[in-house]
Amino acid sequence: MTYPAGFRYTKDHEWVDPSGDRARVGITDYAQRQLGDVVYIELPDVGATLKKGQSFGTIESVKAVSELYAPLSGEVVEVNTALKNKPEVVNADPHGSWMIVLKPADAAEAGTLLDATQYADLTR
Repeated sequence: MTYPAGFRYTKDHEWVDPSGDRARVGITDYAQRQLGDVVYIELPDVGATLKKGQSFGTIESVKAVSELYAPLSGEVVEVNTALKNKPEVVNADPHGSWMIVLKPADAAEAGTLLDATQYADLTR
């Protein structure tokens, strides 16, 4: 599996796509394969303030319920509400199916995350 090069990754299998003063967040292909068929996703409200490593919701599959962890500290400025009705799109397109958009508190924090090569090595 190749992971998008411009993204940053956590050891908890979330990805971040930083762009200007915003950062889209989702789960990796590795994570969705481990979960199996996703049936429900619970996400935070717009305006929620998250700390790096804090749970921001849950993802439920036919196999398990897993926590979602914030890869960066910041404010939730957008939530992908379409996932409420169609959570299975995360299985079909994990790197295109963002869950939340953060306004990072510290843009440099993304530099502490794994790059695509480091993440691919982690999941081998």
